[in-house]
Amino acid sequence: MIDFEKQFGKPDYQLGSKATAIASTFKIVYGWMALGLAISGLIAWFTAASGLWKSVLLGPGFMVLVILEIALVFVLGFALHKLPVAACYLIFLGYAALNGLTLSVVFIAYELAMVEKVFFITAGMFGGLALWGTFTKSDLSSIGSICGMALWGLIIAAVVNIFLRSSGLDFVCSFVGILIFTGLTMYDAQKIKRLAAEEGMMDTTTIRKLGIMGALELYLDFINLFLHILRFLGGRNRD
Repeated sequence: MIDFEKQFGKPDYQLGSKATAIASTFKIVYGWMALGLAISGLIAWFTAASGLWKSVLLGPGFMVLVILEIALVFVLGFALHKLPVAACYLIFLGYAALNGLTLSVVFIAYELAMVEKVFFITAGMFGGLALWGTFTKSDLSSIGSICGMALWGLIIAAVVNIFLRSSGLDFVCSFVGILIFTGLTMYDAQKIKRLAAEEGMMDTTTIRKLGIMGALELYLDFINLFLHILRFLGGRNRD
């Protein structure tokens, strides 16, 4: 069991029950996740439609954005217990905004109709998977471990394919990516519920921090599931 009182300090306010803690956590998780997706989507669309993507994504700009995004994820992940809640919220919003800039390539490479179609497919899949992970009685820890290890393999394969430029390997990576993030979505939803129910997690500060971290994890699951489904189905309108 994680000693959250040791990490976050003595609880400042007791919520009263595990059920209340779980409900409060998921309210924060899905509220902030939805806000993050909305910010990313709007910025991606505006960046592509306005032509700003040429300044942002061409040259070294794209790699700078990627590095900044990775840095924000590491800061939130490793300094969560030290940061004030407001700082956690700002980091999450900053990440969503930066990711919106990099995601503008989606509106350039794919037809809008395809993007909309895949978004709704992803939303339906994600909703079902998250609900299953939240309410299933089965322990999904083994699925989380397998998907976590498989993700590293997928990353390596994707890097290799940058040089090979194999359409077959890209197709396989897309399909495997869908499977991986299907598993991670279920696992992460269950993990958030489990952590919210842990003894010592009933204070508002910890609930808020767990909520924003959970929002980031599920946000990433949604985005990656969306991108892999989009690549799998194709529909490019520009080469």
